[in-house]
Amino acid sequence: MRQLLLDLIPAAPPSLDNFVPGGNGETLAALSLWRAGANPESSFLLWGEPGSGKSHLLLASGFVYRDARQTPDLANLPELLETPETLAVDHVEALSEAGQIALFNAFNRIRASGGRLLTAASQAAAHLTLREDLRTRLGYGLIYRLQPLSDPEKIAALSNQARERAMKFPPEAMDHLLRHAPRDMRSLSALVEALDRYSLEHKRPITLPLLREVLASPLEH
Repeated sequence: MRQLLLDLIPAAPPSLDNFVPGGNGETLAALSLWRAGANPESSFLLWGEPGSGKSHLLLASGFVYRDARQTPDLANLPELLETPETLAVDHVEALSEAGQIALFNAFNRIRASGGRLLTAASQAAAHLTLREDLRTRLGYGLIYRLQPLSDPEKIAALSNQARERAMKFPPEAMDHLLRHAPRDMRSLSALVEALDRYSLEHKRPITLPLLREVLASPLEH
């Protein structure tokens, strides 16, 4: 995304309130209840394709967060966990052998202490290429698939956001935004807010030419 617009995007942290569920209402409700302790299961696995909102929900959980793509060995994990232990591990399929052992040990500690382990993967537990003992344990708990929002669902959510901000967002500009901006809802929502701020600061209405101008602004290094 272009630097001009990136400079305007607010750093709104992921939360359960700003997650757009679409067809994932049941999953979001189950996660909220489990996180609150209403379900005795210690493990909750979210899986689905990129852009479906897995990372958003893990970050919104408030648990100690680790992304296996960045720290595949889950280094220093025991020192980070508190009692009761709560841990969120993203992209578990990217764990190294050492990381899989660390997560296996963490799973056992969390289960014994009454803590919570939230994980996310691109596939269901049965299809993950992991150590059998870890894969089996991840399959013990709750498993939900996140479905990506359809384009009509994204348009409805963004249009509602625009109405709440009293924005006039032409349909052709909304269509262009969906085709040329990042596809995840958090980025799209931030872009709508940034465009509102940009149009107010420059005293120009949001039009398709304005949107094209902003999206085409050269990157600043």
